[in-house]
Amino acid sequence: MTGKQLRSVLIEKWGYSYDVQLRQTGGKIYLQIMWRYQEQASFPLSEAEYLSHLDRIVTYLNDWQVIDQVLEGINLSRSKPRLGKAIGIPLQLPQGRDVEWMLP
Repeated sequence: MTGKQLRSVLIEKWGYSYDVQLRQTGGKIYLQIMWRYQEQASFPLSEAEYLSHLDRIVTYLNDWQVIDQVLEGINLSRSKPRLGKAIGIPLQLPQGRDVEWMLP
């Protein structure tokens, strides 16, 4: 998967290019789909910066082999990101992967 492909998945599901972040909480890793989106006038990144950010995130997801989990989490989500409420997709990483030092 590429950053552009992830953007297409987000637009297909929710109609906007939402920001995504990786978070580690309580020893678990989550992909969070944030409420901010690239089409907003107040979005802090240019289109090129946004796509570069998505590419960095997707690099981790590909390396951790969790793309299928991300796509399933997006497809199964019944809610939409909204102000103050991100969509959190828990990631089950392969055994033996120590990711503490990997997170951006």
